[in-house]
This record gives sequence, structure tokens and C-alpha cells, in this order.
Amino acid sequence: MATIAFLGAGSRMGSGMAARLLAAGHEVRVFNRSAAKAAKAVAAGAVLADSPRAAAEGAEAVFSMVADDAASHAVWLGDTGALAAAAPGAFAVECSTLSRSWVLELAEHAAAQGFRYVDCPVTGLPDAAAAGRLTLFVGAGADRLEQLRPLLEPLCDNIVHFGGIGAGTSYKLIQNLMGSIQIAATAEALRTAELAGLDLATVVDTLGRGGAASPSVIRASRRMLDGHYDRNIAFTAALRLKDTRVGVELADSVGGPAALGRAARDLLARPVDAGRGELDETALFDLLHD
Repeated sequence: MATIAFLGAGSRMGSGMAARLLAAGHEVRVFNRSAAKAAKAVAAGAVLADSPRAAAEGAEAVFSMVADDAASHAVWLGDTGALAAAAPGAFAVECSTLSRSWVLELAEHAAAQGFRYVDCPVTGLPDAAAAGRLTLFVGAGADRLEQLRPLLEPLCDNIVHFGGIGAGTSYKLIQNLMGSIQIAATAEALRTAELAGLDLATVVDTLGRGGAASPSVIRASRRMLDGHYDRNIAFTAALRLKDTRVGVELADSVGGPAALGRAARDLLARPVDAGRGELDETALFDLLHD
């Protein structure tokens, strides 16, 4: 069994992932900016560290699941960051959804400190994380992935190897940008249905059975119909906007088209601009009534 550091264990996703590593028999040290949010992992047997560096000291692998580039920068770099730990040859596994430019820079920092970096964003909601049913999008050399695979397997039921470092993040941003476009389109469609005098419950039920249905459309339309954006939040409006923004940035950086992505970004900014960024991502629907 391995000694593993998990950074961001207090997040909805991180908590479930840390629990899976504990259940697999690994020694897990956790760090979270708000230590109280890591209480669930500690109760399950994790050791709480007072800094990312302390969590990573002597670990065989360091996992991170944080909100954005700034949070990733904070847990990996600096005197108290994980990369300052003495952990020669340890894996540095970044599972967060981040910009491709930062991921490539972080990989260079990790290599300079003797860590083996693996680009490993995930897809799946918090319940999938807790059940070990995530899908992992990996960017790393094939040999490095095989060396890390035994530590990844408790987290997931599917590992997709997209290529070298940055490839996993590129795919994740493309997928999430498509999801953002679908959520924005669903909100517009339901608002148009309302204005046309249609019964929304019937619209949502029929939409979920038709050719335009997708997991994102079905989930988003049901949440919009329910209207309780402050309950059972799987993904906040602020995080959705962040993912949309960095997805558009990726498209721009490679010369890709992003007209729909930009339109979705502008719509998804409305809840955040209205001070509702911590509500569910589908809160956009309410803003279309203003």
C-alpha cells in the first residue's frame, strides 16, 4: 500500500476520491484550505496536514482536486506547496479542471522538483466519485500511466489515455464546453416554451425522450423545472462559468471555432454577475425571466 497526499479533500469531489483511496488500504494525508471541510476524510482515517508540503512529504503520489488555476498554483507552488516536499520520484496527479496553459507550466515545475507529473482531469458527479465510478482523462506517457494505474483504479471505472501531458485537460475542456453550450441552450429552450404557453413539466418530459436529449440536457432541464438552485448542488454556477471561460481560451489558443462557446459563456456569466455564483449552474434559467 502507498502513502498518498490528497489536496482539496474538502471539496465534494475530493472528499469522495480521498475516501476511495482510504478504502483501498492506502495511507492518506489530506490538506484543505478550510480544514473543517476535510473532517469527513479525517473521520474515515485520513491524517490532516497543516500544509500541502506537509501532506506531500515522503508520499509516493500527490493528488489534487481544487477549483481553478489560482487554487492549483497555491497548493503546488511556494515554500508550503506540495512541490517543496522531499518526495523524490513521487507522482504529481492534477485532477482539477484547469487551463491547458497552466497545466503545461505546472508539469514543468513538477519535473524540475523531481516529481512525475500526470495530467488527470476527471468526469462524473460527486456520487460517482464516492462510488469509484469516475472516468479519468489522462495525459502522460504510456509507461508513466501504467506505473500509476494501480493508484488510479480505486477512483474510476474507466481510464482514457489521450496522449502526452496536456492532452487529458484539452479533452476535458472540450467536453465541458459542450456541456456549457447544452445547459445554455436548455435554459433558452425552456424559457421560450414558457413564453409560448407550453406546460414546462410536459416539455421537460418530452425533451428527455427526444432526439435532442443528452445527460446534460436531461439533468439541466429537470433542475430548471424544479427551481431549487440552493439544494443538492453538484456544480456551481461559478465553476461552470470558469470551465466555459477556459474552454473558450483553449479553442482560441489552437485557432478553433468558439462562437457557441462564447455565447454560452456570456449567458452563464449572468448568475455570477448577479451574485448567485454559489447556486447550482442551472440558476441561469431564472435570470432569463428578468
